[in-house]
Amino acid sequence: MDQDNNKVRFSHNDDKVVVIIGSGAGGGTLANELAQKGIDVVVLEAGKLHTQADYVTEEWASFQQLAWLDKRTTSGSWRVAKDFPNLPAWICKTVGGTTTHWAGASLRIQPHEFKAKTTYGDIKDANLLDWPLTRAELDPYYDRAQAKMGVTRTNGLPGLPGNNNFKVMSAGAMKVGYKECNTGHMAINSIVRDDRAHCFQRGFCFQGCRTGAKWSTLYTELPRAQATGHMEMRTQAHVVRIEIDARGKAKEVLYYDSNGKLQRQKARIVAVAGNSIETPRLLLNSHSSKFPQGLANGSGQLGRNYMRHTTGSVYAVFNDKVDMFKGTTMAGIIEDEAVFNPQRGFAGGYHMETISLGLPFYAAFLDPGAWGPTFTQAMDQYAYTAGMWIVGEDMPRENNRVTLNTDVKDQYGQPVANVHFDDHPNDEAMREHAFKQGTAVYEAAGAKTVYRVPPYPSTHNLGTARMSARAEDGVCNSFGQTHEVSNLFISDGSQFTTGAAENPTMTIVTLAIRQADHIASQMSKRSV
Repeated sequence: MDQDNNKVRFSHNDDKVVVIIGSGAGGGTLANELAQKGIDVVVLEAGKLHTQADYVTEEWASFQQLAWLDKRTTSGSWRVAKDFPNLPAWICKTVGGTTTHWAGASLRIQPHEFKAKTTYGDIKDANLLDWPLTRAELDPYYDRAQAKMGVTRTNGLPGLPGNNNFKVMSAGAMKVGYKECNTGHMAINSIVRDDRAHCFQRGFCFQGCRTGAKWSTLYTELPRAQATGHMEMRTQAHVVRIEIDARGKAKEVLYYDSNGKLQRQKARIVAVAGNSIETPRLLLNSHSSKFPQGLANGSGQLGRNYMRHTTGSVYAVFNDKVDMFKGTTMAGIIEDEAVFNPQRGFAGGYHMETISLGLPFYAAFLDPGAWGPTFTQAMDQYAYTAGMWIVGEDMPRENNRVTLNTDVKDQYGQPVANVHFDDHPNDEAMREHAFKQGTAVYEAAGAKTVYRVPPYPSTHNLGTARMSARAEDGVCNSFGQTHEVSNLFISDGSQFTTGAAENPTMTIVTLAIRQADHIASQMSKRSV
């Protein structure tokens, strides 16, 4: 991505362009797919351009560089509201969005998970709904996403090597009887491909991939879109409002530029891909006389059903050195528990995935604010520690939601997002089961100490503008097209109807590919 080579410039009064808000997995992919079809696109990215050469290995410095640090507030009984009240989610504000920071795990949502309401039945206090599409409908687009992203163990691409962190987990998994344990389906080059290097196993993947082995829209989708002559990238373009015309269609986007000046960009179509916190916030802030509760929010579902996956971590100390930070951050997976088996006491399933944090983040997340002998012993044993992260399907709830906090304003005078979350009893039962199983895996591998670590701010933010077959049940249709505004699209994880147990990025990319085909078709028919 090279801002200086942004040869294309579209007029602010050009009402024929597609305006995409955000440049991550959804927005960046959509931009390239449309540009390749000859459709003119303006991408508005709130963050700065950081190239691979800018990335730093040190965790806190990288966090300051890439993370979305604008004000937010939190509420609810979840641990994050107490320990990280201004950081309910670790997402990024930079060109490429959170694809600069993600670990690379790329899994297809399972067929039964698209039918959560049908499969799980009525679960008290859960706002379950079947997706308005099936796995069979998505499979051709999943194929395209896997090929685009270079997902290991697909299309003849070998898996990545296992590091010590994986070998420890694998040994324990075999001893407890798990069958599905491998180094994962990762959008990280295991061989040289796509004009990018293979993975050098340097670690610290969350701080950005300096070699470009890990797929990111920063150096794949966006430069290719730019090269077509049909895409303009505007960085430090913080969108604050989408305006509608007399017919109720989106007509222009208001944003503050890098100088803090308010700009207006007209649009034929607007696609919002700001992650599941900023997307509903923008639409709620775009209220009008026609949409008093927020743009495209006639159903009242906008901002509701916020999901973040049921997470937690298990770390274990061994007699021999593990050095979990060597190699990819997420180096392996156990998939046996990612099934529907209500005999375990909960609906949905979960994965166990290796995780490695550097010492600063390990200290922050292990037990924030703690000190004393137990804590210092854990720090002293860092080199001998292995770690795994639990990723499971959490239940959508109407009251788990993003709302506007009108008492707190951001740097542009806009109400900030408040993120409210309470664990559902199903989430708690799943986490407890996963803690027990993760502990059993490590004890079988010879662990002498095991730590259960509660959820920390994570990036799997989903569901706040969900797909639905009926307009009254959600915000958009199966193509991410909002039910009430035909030229307004949701292009990120906000559109997930339910969370499933799989890391969501590849599905976001898959939906963006499918959405681009739909938008192109609609434009050719002049129906948007």
